[in-house]
Amino acid sequence: FAISPLLPFIKEDLNLTNDQIWTSSIAGVGGTVFMRFLLGPLCDVYGARVLFSIVLCLAAIPTACTGLVETATGLYCLRLAIGVAGGSFVMCQYWTSRMFTKEVVGTANALAGGWGNLGAGVTNILMGSMLMPLFENIFGSTETAWRTVCIIPAVVAFVTGIVIWNISDDCPKGNYTDLKIRGLFPPVTISASFTKASLNWNTWILFLQYACCFGVELTMNTAAALYFVDEYGQSSEAARSIAAIFGWLNLFARGLGGFFSDASMYNYGMKGRIWIQTIFLFLEGGMVFVFMHTTTLGGSIAALVVFSLFVQAAEGTSYAIVPYIDPPNMGSVSGIVGAGGNVGAVGFGLAFRELEYKRAFFIMGFSILASSVLSIFIVIQGYSAIIWGKDRYVSKETGKILPRDKWIGEEVDTSAPVGNIK
Repeated sequence: FAISPLLPFIKEDLNLTNDQIWTSSIAGVGGTVFMRFLLGPLCDVYGARVLFSIVLCLAAIPTACTGLVETATGLYCLRLAIGVAGGSFVMCQYWTSRMFTKEVVGTANALAGGWGNLGAGVTNILMGSMLMPLFENIFGSTETAWRTVCIIPAVVAFVTGIVIWNISDDCPKGNYTDLKIRGLFPPVTISASFTKASLNWNTWILFLQYACCFGVELTMNTAAALYFVDEYGQSSEAARSIAAIFGWLNLFARGLGGFFSDASMYNYGMKGRIWIQTIFLFLEGGMVFVFMHTTTLGGSIAALVVFSLFVQAAEGTSYAIVPYIDPPNMGSVSGIVGAGGNVGAVGFGLAFRELEYKRAFFIMGFSILASSVLSIFIVIQGYSAIIWGKDRYVSKETGKILPRDKWIGEEVDTSAPVGNIK
């Protein structure tokens, strides 16, 4: 996200068009799609720690090279390379799913993911309103400033990668390499993990639903600023500050979605998690239509705030369901669902690039409402569906239903209410 607040300056100095800026944004999120598909099954085999470190250190290199861009094609390639960093989200969600028990996994995943996404809002202000002006004062040139300022986030990313490598563990029992040596880690291959996860239809339902929440957030990070400039005549600085609302609400909104999901699981079983996911997606889709039909600046900002709350809450409820789909291949499931967010961003980004705002918002709103209906088809082994079924005792490690004589001595999922367990 470090380059986003610099795009107006890059556009001016390189004489780029709005379409070229949109294309660069699409390239950025598009590059992340492949990485998320790849990194998911790698997490199942190697764990999150090593991969997290490698991705952050590699992504720091193109980030530091931002100042070398001279053409639109160069910008596309740069943002495609920086998109590697977006794959780190998979390790983040896989890691917290391994570290925290399923009774609180929704809140844990949501807080970690939400505070990660908070980086979008923080970076918009830190880079655009603080570091960029500081570098302009130091070098006396706007162009020199944007060509050098990205060295700061590059250094931060690289150092963070080194720190993660040295001070963290893959899971509560230790690092995967040590567990394999001691024979405490079940054998799994990259191809087997990805195949099993991709053959589970629940994975693809959440892929589509995540496209309609996180994909929307990624799109609005760019679209909101342009919208307030074009529709309300706001300055670039004011529009960026308004657009930053989407990122800043991650401070609590995504975590709120995860908390509500955990509470619903405790009281109503898995159907509670699925229902709360459906409700937030439906409200999110409805708020798109409210936002697009609001004609005053104050009203639009208020609608944007509520819209953003539901977007991020739906992100939290999505990854509260992910750990249950296929526990042995959770990395692949996380990667596929996470890639859905970026696929959604590419699709919605193309709509905003090619169509007028109202038509693009209509497509976005209708897609979100349609995705909420798909919840009826989520059926996870051992758990209740949204309309039918009962929750049973399920192994946390394998996801398989346990017969009654295996309950004692087995680590089972007890996050569903006792009254619902049969």
